[in-house]
Amino acid sequence: MLALLSLLVIFVQSELKQLFMMTKTILYVVMAMMPWTSFAQKESPAVQQPTTVAPQVKTVAQPSLHFAYFSFLEVFHTMPGYALAKHNMDDLRMKYDAETKRAEDEFNSKYEEFLDGQRSFAPSILEKRQAELRELMAKNMAFKAESERLLKQAEEEAYAPLKKQIKDVIQKIGKAKGFAFVLNVDGDSLPYVDAAMGEDITELIKENLK
Repeated sequence: MLALLSLLVIFVQSELKQLFMMTKTILYVVMAMMPWTSFAQKESPAVQQPTTVAPQVKTVAQPSLHFAYFSFLEVFHTMPGYALAKHNMDDLRMKYDAETKRAEDEFNSKYEEFLDGQRSFAPSILEKRQAELRELMAKNMAFKAESERLLKQAEEEAYAPLKKQIKDVIQKIGKAKGFAFVLNVDGDSLPYVDAAMGEDITELIKENLK
């Protein structure tokens, strides 16, 4: 039994001695590598992270809004050709009005005759006179409506060249002065205008139409 214990003690001592030698060797290796590690850290340059530069947004100056305004009626009524066109329209309107009045007078005269004699008319004559009055009234109403349509058409045709002249002059002035747009202020449609942004070109249009 003592011999067995002696062998066990000798075995343990041997293992401890080998473990001690191995630990000592590892420590020597670590100590030997430390100077090289320090040297490598000193020699390796630091890696710089790229700097992100925020893009600069250029602010573009917006052009100030500049527009013009004018009175169409004031310009239109002072045009050289307006007086002649208006005279022709007034003359045509008087002719249509005269014809309308003649037709109305004719109807009123026939209607009065009908009222005076309706009690003495035979049934067939009464019916005939009533039909005549209805037909005459329908014709007068149709003529009046057609007269208004023809007068409106004649007015548009008479004034169209003058309006085109105004439009052409406005286009020329607008492009020359760089206006964004041109407004018609008739009917109190523009109660306020900033003088720094809007320009009254009524007189300028008149001058260009002479």
